[in-house]
Amino acid sequence: MSKNSYVEEQYPPGDFAIWVIIYIELLTFGLLFLGYAYSRKQDLEVFIDSQVLVNQTIGFVNTILLITSSYFVAKAVHTIKLSKNSLLKTSLLSSKWLLGAMLLGGGFLVFKIYEFNHLFAQGITLSTNKFFMFYLFLTVFHFLHVILGMVILFTLYQKTRLQGYTPDNCSGLETGASYWHMVDLLWIVLFPLVYII
Repeated sequence: MSKNSYVEEQYPPGDFAIWVIIYIELLTFGLLFLGYAYSRKQDLEVFIDSQVLVNQTIGFVNTILLITSSYFVAKAVHTIKLSKNSLLKTSLLSSKWLLGAMLLGGGFLVFKIYEFNHLFAQGITLSTNKFFMFYLFLTVFHFLHVILGMVILFTLYQKTRLQGYTPDNCSGLETGASYWHMVDLLWIVLFPLVYII
């Protein structure tokens, strides 16, 4: 089987089960986003006044961190799938991309913890108003997805360092990468929705 035919046969990439999970997650977040939009329309002034209290700079930095991290994960997969080097060299390079992705994901978590602490120090909770109920629920829910994604990335990193993936056998790597890209996609929608609009 050629590398090109392998790439063509694996669509969508990774295991089928991850795509069922991804579609369920996207549906869940989609319903929450619709709930947010509806509530915002009903109480626009409260949402606008509350939104100025969230840190847009941190939100923007976190967006850059996740987009770059997602790029690094894509590079890790690309390095394995289209390798022309020895398995050892390819695995080491791919693992470095994954390590970079984890470091950026870790930066995202650190900034979010700082942001949460800042809001909680001001006495803001889920019961403050509808905006903060949605803001905290959505961002904490996403935060938990990032933590799970970091665990997945670490597992991929470990297996890659052990040369566990080859161009003809990297479905597990693609599966984990697909989950991480979903986490990134959710943030790309979440950031403008609760920080900017």
